Amino acid sequence: MAEESHYPLNAADLLTGRAALTPDRTALVDVHAGVTYTYEALNTRANRLANWLCGLGVGKGDRVSILAHNCVHYVDLFYGLAKIGAVLTPLNWRLTARELSYIVGDCAPKVLICGPDCVGLLAEIRAELDLPLIVGIEDALIDGALPYEAGVAAASDAEPERPPLTGEDICCILYTSGTTGRPKGAMIPHRQVLWNCINTVVSWGLGADDVSPVMTPMFHAGGLFVFLTPLFYVGGKIVLARSFDNEDSLALIQREGCTVVLGVPTLFQMWLNSPSFAAADFSRVRFFVSGGAPCPVSLIEAWRAAKGGYLRQGYGLTEVGVNCFTMTNEESERKTGSVGKPIFHSQMRIVDEDGGDVRRGQTGELVIRGPHVCAGYWDNPAATRQALRDGWFHTGDMARQDADGFFYMAGRYKDMIISGGENVYAAEVETVFLEHPAVREAALIGLPDAKWGEVGLMVVVPREGQAATAEELIDFCRRRLARYKAPRRVVFADALPYSPYGKVMKAELRQQYGKMTSDG
Repeated sequence: MAEESHYPLNAADLLTGRAALTPDRTALVDVHAGVTYTYEALNTRANRLANWLCGLGVGKGDRVSILAHNCVHYVDLFYGLAKIGAVLTPLNWRLTARELSYIVGDCAPKVLICGPDCVGLLAEIRAELDLPLIVGIEDALIDGALPYEAGVAAASDAEPERPPLTGEDICCILYTSGTTGRPKGAMIPHRQVLWNCINTVVSWGLGADDVSPVMTPMFHAGGLFVFLTPLFYVGGKIVLARSFDNEDSLALIQREGCTVVLGVPTLFQMWLNSPSFAAADFSRVRFFVSGGAPCPVSLIEAWRAAKGGYLRQGYGLTEVGVNCFTMTNEESERKTGSVGKPIFHSQMRIVDEDGGDVRRGQTGELVIRGPHVCAGYWDNPAATRQALRDGWFHTGDMARQDADGFFYMAGRYKDMIISGGENVYAAEVETVFLEHPAVREAALIGLPDAKWGEVGLMVVVPREGQAATAEELIDFCRRRLARYKAPRRVVFADALPYSPYGKVMKAELRQQYGKMTSDG
């Protein structure tokens, strides 16, 4: 292991190397600030940031947090901290102060950097915790904070002195949504960053001429790793938006000539419903990819019918990398609903409860092994042992593989109802409901039942201008799935609760509807 530091298995070299190869090539367009950066300019910013933080006492292994909407400072921090062996721990500004106080207390950052949009939230956190050194970016007015821009401008632009680094050193800690309890900090080692770049470029066919917008939050793995780091690796261009706006994002994709575009299902539905969608020119887009949550087949088909082109479904997790499967454009049409085949440098299995491989076509838990898998969870050895077993990461997601080797996701392992001894996977039943013309959104949860143990309750958001009764929807489902899979009850809602990355928050639905009786 001692010689590993001689090889570029760490993220510290990624921006440095790209800036040396193509210094004058456009790397990033900051839409909010109206500034365009070359690779040389981004590397200079990262160097200055790294040298400034070193002067403030930040060293290898120290955590540095940022609480801010999307901005170029995330790029400064990601690459600058990697150069000095420090660890980026971005904070989800959509959480409450109470939730963030837990995360900040857990990762104990040495420096917390705050943007102008989050000053009020920071004040609430400071009322709960004794915070470390505070830094304000842009025009953030924070008592006692150091100014980011002034500090970085005064620092050296030379490459910072590097500590010994290997691929196993931690580059960043990204907190999961905590759907099974307290949020867990996934430790992303340097080699995971590098191998995500390699896998995405090789398996997705990215090139230096590709342009991609980043509209999803950069405190998430999706904002950092779906296209930003892989495109910087290969010399492409990123268009950075401060946040998502339906109409502005459609205009941005066309104006900047974007070629590969990430969205979550809710974004694709919003675009599809947009008044500007019909006239939108996507002729330069090689493919769209939907991630973050399963994309309903009905939405994919509606998109194609309205616009043509290619909409792929992707799959990834913070812990195993955001880009785990691949398919060609033609395969995305032929295998609608599939996430594709495993990326190049990866091993995947589908296993039963005893860890044995299931037969092809059967549903089981997806487990993944490869250099793109995380190092476990920060200060949580029990969770690490549970997830990483014999080198395999247990995703908690259910999947099946067809005869041609294509994978299909069947929902979370714990997003499953056991009714009368039979497993009912929520995603399978939701997919059927979404095929009904009167259903815009659907989410299945379980209700306790004296006879069957559990039965299904489907929460449905109706489609405007359409109508169906609960009985009609249940009958529609029973004609397409085994009778035991159909929900016992259907309730209607104005909207479903979504996480920042487009996943339905089932815990909130269980809290709201879980005390209902199965017999009405």
